[in-house]
Amino acid sequence: MKIIVVAALIKKDGKVLIAKRATGDQNVLGKWEFPGGKVEQGESEKDAIEREIWEEFDIRVKAQRYLVNNVCEYPTKIVDLRLYSCEYLSGEYHLHAHSEYKWVTIEELSNYDFALADIPLVKYVKENRN
Repeated sequence: MKIIVVAALIKKDGKVLIAKRATGDQNVLGKWEFPGGKVEQGESEKDAIEREIWEEFDIRVKAQRYLVNNVCEYPTKIVDLRLYSCEYLSGEYHLHAHSEYKWVTIEELSNYDFALADIPLVKYVKENRN
């Protein structure tokens, strides 16, 4: 079964937002990721990322453009992870599905243990810094 998952690349002051999973599939627990979640039936990918970021962090973002995707095969499912650049709009950060979040420079991304599906997205971000 293939599921569509969207992830947010949120930049602020030369840094990007990453978060450490505290809930969900055992393959991603304790791993870092670009935050996001599953696209629901009848929902656009941009609407899904805006909703997921609100649900997970209590912040509002505006999905701007699709960047890249990675299809990753986990033992129980296939995930098509799609990264979108997003603009932070408003809100104070509160964690619901993560144990912590950090703002890191693109160079610092290499220092974190990312979920398997996110690793090619990290590579893309490092190679395309615009």
